[in-house]
Amino acid sequence: MRSKINMSKKVLVPIANGTEELEAVGIIDTLRRSGAEVTVASVQELMIIGSCKTRIIADKLIADCLNEDWDMIVLPGGIPGSNHLRDSNDLTKILKNQAAEGKYYAAICAAPVVVLQHHGLLKGKKATANPGFASHLENKESMQERVVVDGNCITSQSRGTVLEFSIKLIELLFDREKAEQLAKEMLLR
Repeated sequence: MRSKINMSKKVLVPIANGTEELEAVGIIDTLRRSGAEVTVASVQELMIIGSCKTRIIADKLIADCLNEDWDMIVLPGGIPGSNHLRDSNDLTKILKNQAAEGKYYAAICAAPVVVLQHHGLLKGKKATANPGFASHLENKESMQERVVVDGNCITSQSRGTVLEFSIKLIELLFDREKAEQLAKEMLLR
């Protein structure tokens, strides 16, 4: 058995029809470049059609992820994708367990409001979201920020902040050095 220090970080990225493709692919790609073991799981069928009609094929269905441990769960946004994520009982169960265990969960765009807040996962947390949804946040204190970290909850605004968001996720999963190196390689800094 590998030591805990050398083990890969496991990240779940749920998707659905209407998911914002740029956010989903940006998150998946950047996290995989960092060495994270990313599983893309659909809450519907394996092949989904994104918000801009791009086809994305998931690795598995969300029901097949119920008994796995995740270092982080990251929700891309998009409408109606976020609605489909919100309505998945299996994903809701996984997210609530993740939060209860004090493990990282993250969302971008509409997903902070439509999914996390809807299920009580932003209670007492600072967060941000897509400007079209941010006014619906219960706590509006940080709604203008591009990326917000509050304990084990990370939120971001939209596809325009997806790389900055993903680099922050890498910093939290691994360390600042790895995040900065990847940002440099991607010409973000």
